[in-house]
Amino acid sequence: MDEQIPIAVTLREIIQETPSIKTFVFDREVTARPGQFVMVWVPGIDEIPMALSSPSSITVQKVGDATAALFGMQEGDRIGIRGPYGNGFTLTGRTLAIAGGVGASPLLPLVAAGQVDVFLLGARTASELLFADRIREMATLMVATDDGTAGHHGFVTDLTSRVDFADFSGICVCGPEVMMAAVLGILDREGYADRGEFSLHRYMKCGVGLCGSCCIDPHGLRVCRDGPVFSGDVLLKSEFGHYARDASGRRYRI
Repeated sequence: MDEQIPIAVTLREIIQETPSIKTFVFDREVTARPGQFVMVWVPGIDEIPMALSSPSSITVQKVGDATAALFGMQEGDRIGIRGPYGNGFTLTGRTLAIAGGVGASPLLPLVAAGQVDVFLLGARTASELLFADRIREMATLMVATDDGTAGHHGFVTDLTSRVDFADFSGICVCGPEVMMAAVLGILDREGYADRGEFSLHRYMKCGVGLCGSCCIDPHGLRVCRDGPVFSGDVLLKSEFGHYARDASGRRYRI
């Protein structure tokens, strides 16, 4: 698959994972490393970056026009994809995964490959715990919900007190940026920021490093080319967790 040329794929299956999240399975596989993403073209609407939840699927939460259009599609409809792009995870050895909400999606390929030993999973409520059953089959799972309907009553960051970071050679994290910034702060205080790998989601237009809309200051790191996975010690020196950019390129406080 030529990463620069979009190809048309047919939606073979659509799975309602949670009340707000669906998985879209297409009729061909994308050869990619865990953590890489594809640009998804929704005909007549927009093209958006999406992490792969398997070689032939993306898992999506409805948050804007393009994802709303996806949610309105049926099995047999067609979308365009190009990629994969980005660097992916580089974890080896014993691994801890930490995810919030739909952030479990790019971590699922690591779980499927047997690369995750312990998984901390958070969501607003029990019905929004994404992939919990599948993760539980492959790793030790701890869950937290904001409303206390499953597991720990609180945030997924609270669960970090139940693990010893020294037991893991790698820590992969994905979720809302505020949550990831909180995890990074904890890792930094404990002296393990360099073991963390964080999968970022930023507004993106091209996916190939030209438009600059996904840059992270002050070093001009491009999420699409230099990421989307970044080491914790790199993010400590950036605006991560504080600012992002909108469609016009204007910075706004997170």
